[in-house]
Amino acid sequence: MTLGDLLRRADELATRRMSESAIQSPDASQLVTAVTHDSRNVQPGTLFVGLQGEHADGATYARDAERRGAVAVVSDSPQNTEVSLPWITVSDAREALAALSASFYDLPSHELMVLGITGTNGKTTTTHLLSEIFKQAGMPCGRLGTVSHQIGNETREAALTTPEAPEIQGLLRELVDGGSMVCAMEVSSHGLVLRRVDFTRFTAAVFTNLSRDHLDFHGDMNSYFLAKRRLFDGLPSDARTIVNLDDPRGSLLASAASRPVTYAIDQPADVVSEVIDSSFDGLVFNVRTSRGSLHLRSSLLGRINVYNILAAVATAVALDLPFDAIEQGVESLKSVPGRMQVVSHGDDDLTVIVDFAHTDDALKQALEGTRALTSDRVIVVFGCGGDRDRSKRPLMGAVAARLGDVVIVTSDNPRSEDPLAIMEDITLGMDSATQRSNAEDKEGTADFFQTPYLTISDRKLAIERAIREAHAGDVVVIAGKGHETYQEIGSERRSFDDLEIAQDALRRRRTNALVS
Repeated sequence: MTLGDLLRRADELATRRMSESAIQSPDASQLVTAVTHDSRNVQPGTLFVGLQGEHADGATYARDAERRGAVAVVSDSPQNTEVSLPWITVSDAREALAALSASFYDLPSHELMVLGITGTNGKTTTTHLLSEIFKQAGMPCGRLGTVSHQIGNETREAALTTPEAPEIQGLLRELVDGGSMVCAMEVSSHGLVLRRVDFTRFTAAVFTNLSRDHLDFHGDMNSYFLAKRRLFDGLPSDARTIVNLDDPRGSLLASAASRPVTYAIDQPADVVSEVIDSSFDGLVFNVRTSRGSLHLRSSLLGRINVYNILAAVATAVALDLPFDAIEQGVESLKSVPGRMQVVSHGDDDLTVIVDFAHTDDALKQALEGTRALTSDRVIVVFGCGGDRDRSKRPLMGAVAARLGDVVIVTSDNPRSEDPLAIMEDITLGMDSATQRSNAEDKEGTADFFQTPYLTISDRKLAIERAIREAHAGDVVVIAGKGHETYQEIGSERRSFDDLEIAQDALRRRRTNALVS
């Protein structure tokens, strides 16, 4: 595609017009072979879009892009006089990047069903469930998300929950060309605010829930919700809106939607669960829908996964998928990496669960779900990330103190912060929770509790300590990192996998039991 044709097509999509002089310039006849915002990815023929970042203006990398063979620069910054490439000035470089990317890949979202799932928790599991359901319905389904991207038979590592626009549009084009009929995509609040999914046509959008997270980026909860709402505000008139009515903000989205389908456990809704049998073997429950009832079996654990299953079922029902495909799809998903994932097995005398919970609400859901499955102790191992919202640290500490029997506070991804300072922020919440409980107990309004806790900054040692000293029958919940296979310490990313550490500790526990 020529530069002129690409600019013209993007200009028809964008709300803020491209430069007419650029479209008609002599350079417009140059062929464009790729679109990117990262100068390191530039190859001869690439159109480079300089984005304003948190720490730098991408336009400052225009010289690097020129050296690598870029054909032109698109930017909302003034022209860099040291660059001789055609410089196309736009009012919003992020919108331009999205429009250019969608145009370059010939609007792939118009050739398959794209399902967007947004919310604080549940996005990853819901996309996995939808992928299985559509496969059972005979409709090949790709998946884009936090843990990985599924493109045909290939699983690729994911760097961001919602990639930048060129990668999204390129992956969607691959799915179309490879024969996929559907794509289940996690859509993050960052991705929405930064316009990464602009000009992606969604067949349905799902709202799972909203709880405190990413306030270092959004500032407050209302701004966070408005970011999520962008997905629904941009839907085509014939798209379906799927919302969780047990979340207070779900009703706001449903009331504004032209074709809402609601789901809930506690509130009246279009899709509701009726009978729940929950154990460490999974879930068995009935779901009532406007089209009839389903009987579902799932290997997934806990109430939070009932919500995730309801979200997937409501979407599938709204899109008229057959009930047998829904039931078989739900049952076929055995686990999701790092999402209430049981890593112990039958030879172990305790249960160990790895979960991605990294907010106070997610930790609450994980621990409440675990407590409902056992009468033995729940041991919690968790930390909080550095260079992120500090306000959630004491909140997570308070949740762990209320719902855990023993807590080990450890390091997560400290990044540039001191791990000990992060851990101190967490324990302030634990101490506060205990003090509040003591005061309530004196008034006879609550049971006394004082949860014992340790602080062990070395995450490996913390996990090993929890598993080594657990009693038979205990449940150890290792929270915060889930599927991640690294730990960010300073500017270094070190190999680290909660699952592998836990499994090794379990092997040693079994060996010691045999020896003794």
